[in-house]
Amino acid sequence: MISLEENYLNLRADIAQTAEKAGRAGDEIGVVVVTKQVTSEAVRSVYRVGATMVGENRVQEALRKRSELSDLPLEWHLIGHLQTNKVKQAVEAFSLIHSVDRLPLAEALAVAAQKAGKVQEILVQVNVSGEASKFGLPLAEALDGIRAVMALPGLSVKGLMTIAPYGEPEEARRHFRRLRELFEEAREIPGSELTVLSMGMSNDYRVAIEEGATLLRIGTAIFGERNKQNLEEEC
Repeated sequence: MISLEENYLNLRADIAQTAEKAGRAGDEIGVVVVTKQVTSEAVRSVYRVGATMVGENRVQEALRKRSELSDLPLEWHLIGHLQTNKVKQAVEAFSLIHSVDRLPLAEALAVAAQKAGKVQEILVQVNVSGEASKFGLPLAEALDGIRAVMALPGLSVKGLMTIAPYGEPEEARRHFRRLRELFEEAREIPGSELTVLSMGMSNDYRVAIEEGATLLRIGTAIFGERNKQNLEEEC
């Protein structure tokens, strides 16, 4: 049986190979290890072979695992939908919040960050596909929304995030490409600090790399059956 350590190392090797074919450097592509329904011991296993960024969907679950793994220098990312009543805890717990999907949430995070004396790094989530089941700024309103969020004190907008429809990997390409185009437009906004494109999950990360992803959110490809309960576990 292949170990979790081998899974992670094989994934990194495949990322490097895919990046090289796309004319990119593999080391410019980060992996956020999605640990929903994964034990802290499993996280320790992949940390031993180089995994340092951990992504959780729920604030409370992240707080528990942060406590259990407090001896490791992990970087915690929130990748799931965030309710406004959890913003104080989110600001305390996460170095990067991927899922800022509406202006009122950004405003609440800005207030919490200022109270905490912190500049909270965030990504703006964009619903490129337009699916009603997905969170994120509508594509048509995204550029104005990004400008509004960038103007808030206490926040640093580092980039954009999207979740492509689950299906054949090639079907995700147009959604990733459109986010990258929006990313390039947003980088022209005065004062922009955008460097991060968070897109690509276990089933479509190769296409995401080809379309410019800088952060991948990977769970199933590393942990297998441990994350099978939710095929969109990386969201």
